[in-house]
Amino acid sequence: MPSFAARPLNRFFPVITGGLVAGLYTVMGAAANPPGQPNIVIILADDMGFSDIGCYGSEISTPNLDRLAAHGLRFTQFYNTGRCCPTRASLLTGLYPHQAGVGHMVNDQRLPGYLGRLNDRCVTIAEALQPAGYFSGVAGKWHVTPFVYVENRGPHRGTWPLQRGFDAFHGTLAGGGDYFDPIGYVVDNEYQRPADDIYYTDLISDAAVEFVDRAAQLNRRLFLYVAYTAPHWPLHALESDIQKYQGVYDLGWDELRRRRLERMQQLSLIDDELRLTPRDPQVPAWEQAEHKAWEARRMAVYAAQIDRLDQGVGRIVGALQRRGMLDNTLILFLADNGACAEIIGRADRFARPGTDTSRWGTRPDVMPGPRDTFQSYGSGWANASNTPLRLYKHYVHEGGIATPLIAHWPARITARGELRHQPGHVVDVLATCLQITGVSYPDQMRGQATVPPEGRSLLPVFDNQPIEREALYWEHEGNRAVRMGDWKLVANGRRGPWELYDLATDRTEMRNLAAEHPDRVQRLAAMWEAWAGRAQVKPWPGN
Repeated sequence: MPSFAARPLNRFFPVITGGLVAGLYTVMGAAANPPGQPNIVIILADDMGFSDIGCYGSEISTPNLDRLAAHGLRFTQFYNTGRCCPTRASLLTGLYPHQAGVGHMVNDQRLPGYLGRLNDRCVTIAEALQPAGYFSGVAGKWHVTPFVYVENRGPHRGTWPLQRGFDAFHGTLAGGGDYFDPIGYVVDNEYQRPADDIYYTDLISDAAVEFVDRAAQLNRRLFLYVAYTAPHWPLHALESDIQKYQGVYDLGWDELRRRRLERMQQLSLIDDELRLTPRDPQVPAWEQAEHKAWEARRMAVYAAQIDRLDQGVGRIVGALQRRGMLDNTLILFLADNGACAEIIGRADRFARPGTDTSRWGTRPDVMPGPRDTFQSYGSGWANASNTPLRLYKHYVHEGGIATPLIAHWPARITARGELRHQPGHVVDVLATCLQITGVSYPDQMRGQATVPPEGRSLLPVFDNQPIEREALYWEHEGNRAVRMGDWKLVANGRRGPWELYDLATDRTEMRNLAAEHPDRVQRLAAMWEAWAGRAQVKPWPGN
């Protein structure tokens, strides 16, 4: 059972003790592909907090991700866009989400930045790699197009994976749903109903392994995009995984945050002087919390979801190793936004017609986990998942946009178990893929001029060099931010005042320096406004 007992650093980094180097490489390595273009595997977790995997300070058992980190790199200041579908649009296209047409969610708001689907002027990684002969597959959640549950039809089929450069797709178009009965499941271009005894995380892992094997059989390089829904609500997990965490969370969210902070400092992920953000004011101290057994079970199920995801990562890595592909494969693991504090009610739209939803809803009289439940884990645990950062999914303070990033590529990344503190963003993923494959970004696609990508290649960061760029930008639901160097300007909502933070000394955004540096606020705000104008952020929906 996972515990908070003191553990040596080589639990995560066996490579730092010389006698274990060869053993780890035997586990992680394989016969290398011939020199040339690498395979690329991007693994995306859904609604996972910054400190939710072992090598980022968690008590959750993630040995496969920890092993990738120990034999590769971990980024400490990597960013997503704060929400699921905008992050996916940015990751796939190298653009800010509004430039790709997905500035909010997947409903069409009849504005260029808010079409709710990938537009015709953006280019996906798969489309860019097509001329180089890559086999490209998506396993899991797409969520960059409108969708219809259950029915064997759907609008805007032109923005489904196979129409955007991929050779194969097994997964769902929607943003979330039942893990035991994922309605709206698509195989390539057709809806299909999975078997009755599946668990969606395993189904995604199955598809990913199948795509590895298919690329090997075709003797083609692989681009694999594995988009897990875990640990997005609902709290659905296999009981055997839940039992691993029985009793682990009886200590409560306050002590969990304290212990994770201590562990993150031991791992040098954050500065020893960094202050932990206050508990969310809407969350009681654990001693005053009601329904403690139910609360602990909620976090145990959430942990089990991540545990199962990690097991799937192990299977994917095993398939690459078995096929002799692992050494020359760049694997990137990250999350689409920070931890989610949403409270889910009945959510009957996620149920297949005829499903008994009488036990659905986030309610303390029903223990979550089984297939006839449908719950979320709430602010107290989301606060802990984002240790030590502020706020959650939806927001563009650090708790909403900071993600772990693990980079593993034995043929190219020579560092082992090291940290990278250079800021990066999901817009950088496409540029990285293009540089390492030698593929050029197309000037035209679908008969239209393409929008030039915004990102920068992460290849210099692999060698611990900086990325040259002016700034990074965010907007979601009116929440706004710009980061230039170590300075970050951020605001909640369209009318919220600008706040200014020096992230070099205040990553948790506890000391607002706006009043002390009005000129800097004015300059950064002007930069954000200029970006918003060119990136199709404005006009905002409802303006």
